[in-house]
Amino acid sequence: MNQAFKPPSKNALIAQRQPIQSANLRHEQQLTRLEKIALMITDRIGTMGFFMAIVTWTTLWLGWNFLAPQALKFDPPMAFVFWLFLSNMIQIFLMPLLMIGQNLQGRHAEARAEADFAVNTKAEREIEAVLDHLEYQNALLIALIEHQGLTLEQVLAQKSEPSKI
Repeated sequence: MNQAFKPPSKNALIAQRQPIQSANLRHEQQLTRLEKIALMITDRIGTMGFFMAIVTWTTLWLGWNFLAPQALKFDPPMAFVFWLFLSNMIQIFLMPLLMIGQNLQGRHAEARAEADFAVNTKAEREIEAVLDHLEYQNALLIALIEHQGLTLEQVLAQKSEPSKI
């Protein structure tokens, strides 16, 4: 038996551990105020509720201005051009905000992937330590069997024979 090899103790493994951190919390703490606003806008605009609000408002506004009696219309005929200008401006401003939000969400996904990798690496090290301990215990058992003057084959053969009562 190899006396020089001894697997690390449980306390040694615990001392090597890095505390597990929440990738979500770490990501949120690193965001600036402007990035938080961009994420908030991205989260709100990227919903069906926002889409339905814009569609409803546009339909009501255009419907009223086209179908209402002339005396009740609140926008002059050129208001339609102004509405197109406003909607284009909204799109021009929202596109970069959505892209910023998507980039931030991508960074968050990368942070979660790194955290998963760290946990998997830690688990692999601990599994290797458990396997080292098992190999060490096997070596000790074999040494004890040999110290008793038996061979491993004899012990295994005795185990496979049915016991006599």
